[in-house]
Amino acid sequence: MKNFSVEMLVQEANNQRKSISEIVMEQESADSGKTHEELLQRMLKSLNVMEEAIKEGMNPNLRSASGLSGGNTFKLSQAIEQGTIKSNMFSKAMVRALAVSELNACMGRIVAAPTAGSAGILPAVLFTAKEEYDVSDEILAKALFTAGGIGIIIAEQASISGAEGGCQAECGSATGMAAAALVEILGGTPEMSAHACAIALKNAMGLVCDPVAGLVEVPCVKRNVSGTVNAFAAANLALAGIKSAIPVDEVIKAMGTVGRQMPRELKETAEGGIAITPTAKKIQSCQS
Repeated sequence: MKNFSVEMLVQEANNQRKSISEIVMEQESADSGKTHEELLQRMLKSLNVMEEAIKEGMNPNLRSASGLSGGNTFKLSQAIEQGTIKSNMFSKAMVRALAVSELNACMGRIVAAPTAGSAGILPAVLFTAKEEYDVSDEILAKALFTAGGIGIIIAEQASISGAEGGCQAECGSATGMAAAALVEILGGTPEMSAHACAIALKNAMGLVCDPVAGLVEVPCVKRNVSGTVNAFAAANLALAGIKSAIPVDEVIKAMGTVGRQMPRELKETAEGGIAITPTAKKIQSCQS
């Protein structure tokens, strides 16, 4: 996947009349020497870990060492069950995103997608799609190759590191990856996946990384929830034929530029943003 662009992926997919996931699998097979079946089985294992993370994150007794995370997934799921919040696709996706993010904060086993701090977005989108659209695990696993291919390009052209590019590089990238994958799952074209990614990334452009007390909990956990909703919105827009006015590769490069322009205080140092509010400082003092 090195030296690829999203445009190149789309062009190759169109030329071969294949999906982006198939092109990514072919390239990965050539690079690794593994067969498509071996690659698929490995991705199915990652998918299984994602599903287990959602289940484990539902535990009402789950708490992080800091006490800042845990239990909110259960609260949200209970509110849906009791009718306080209407049960729909988005509310279910929010529960799943929160579950994985809280499990990560509590040192549980997750799949970094592309990072631990943004790990809830892809699982939430994938398993909500599975439930809502009766999608098989094999289709979800293949969509992960689409997400992975997009993620590699973002990492090369911009960044997936909060310390380097702010939260736009973590939750933003995960949102773009998930949006592109969802479009493919729902039968959209490679061009639609590219537009969905671009729209999602633009929606997260400039998002800073300002973890309270330096922990990947506040506001990281809840940003996974908003990133999940963003992914669905971007995918739906693209599937409706709505295009990003700016090509996705230009958006990715712009995101990289924005990340470099951010002051260090807004890049995972806990020295800016909400990390230096009075309440955040009190929380930090309690953690010391």
